[in-house]
Amino acid sequence: MNSIIMKAMGGDMDPPVPDEGRKLLALREHLTKLGVRAKMRENYSALMVHHPENGLPVWVFVGYGGAYYSWQSAEKRHPVSDVVGAARELADYLYR
Repeated sequence: MNSIIMKAMGGDMDPPVPDEGRKLLALREHLTKLGVRAKMRENYSALMVHHPENGLPVWVFVGYGGAYYSWQSAEKRHPVSDVVGAARELADYLYR
């Protein structure tokens, strides 16, 4: 449910963030520490990572049953259990 519907039903809280969304938020946090700009999609289904030069974003998803971050049409992936390594690999991908 969106926040407007929740408020209309008398609830002041936003709906909970899905598990994939929490994983993407953790990745965004580590990317930010590396100086990489990233923005969460409103429904927490994807992370839009800004490319430093050409302006085309890279979309990152959690896939493979919630086990991997994936990008570049799922040609690139990294285990969600290693969020620091995933952030570094993604930053390397963007800046190579």
